[in-house]
Amino acid sequence: MKRYISEFIGTFSMIFCGTGAMTVNEVTGGEVTHVGIAITWGLIVMAMIYAFGETSGAHFNPAVSIAFAYAKKFSWKEVPKYIIAQILGAFAASLILWFLFPASENLGATIPTVDVWRAFVLELLLTFFLMVVIINVSTGSKEIGIIAGIAIGSVVLLEAMFAGPITNASMNPARSLAPNIVSGNIQGLWLYMIAPVLGALLAVVSCKLVKDDNCCDNASC
Repeated sequence: MKRYISEFIGTFSMIFCGTGAMTVNEVTGGEVTHVGIAITWGLIVMAMIYAFGETSGAHFNPAVSIAFAYAKKFSWKEVPKYIIAQILGAFAASLILWFLFPASENLGATIPTVDVWRAFVLELLLTFFLMVVIINVSTGSKEIGIIAGIAIGSVVLLEAMFAGPITNASMNPARSLAPNIVSGNIQGLWLYMIAPVLGALLAVVSCKLVKDDNCCDNASC
């Protein structure tokens, strides 16, 4: 149960701070700035990895949980439980933001500014890059020391910085599902459910190609 609570709190914190920064930026007319939003995402991801990496592995993302299971670094039977905890945490954060900032129209929702297929490809690649880093600095059930938080948080910040204006750089189905539904912005939501999962799975395949001696085997579980 501790692992599921950790995933709930970690995802809640990540969505509350990350989409919260976007929401505050929206209602204040840009006071946080795009750079500030990207930094917020990177820092909260890094902080939550340090807070819960030893307990749950700090997935906070259904695509990551699925990819770790595919890589045999995480039990498939745990995947639905992790995803439920992650989605509940995301919805709790979005509902609180909706209460705090009723003037917001988006609540940090992921709304692409290009056509859906270009957004799909971009989200797939963003998640691929993220998962490549994640799978190489973690074991699936535990994060490795100080390296994981800095590396993963930095990639999130980097990708939010350059891709945020195009797709809002979701890379996480739970991160998109909650604010999009709570705010009523469901157009294109399907791409944020599918592209991150495919991108994360492709990252596992790439890991097998370059680290087939220890990347994906049951001994890592």
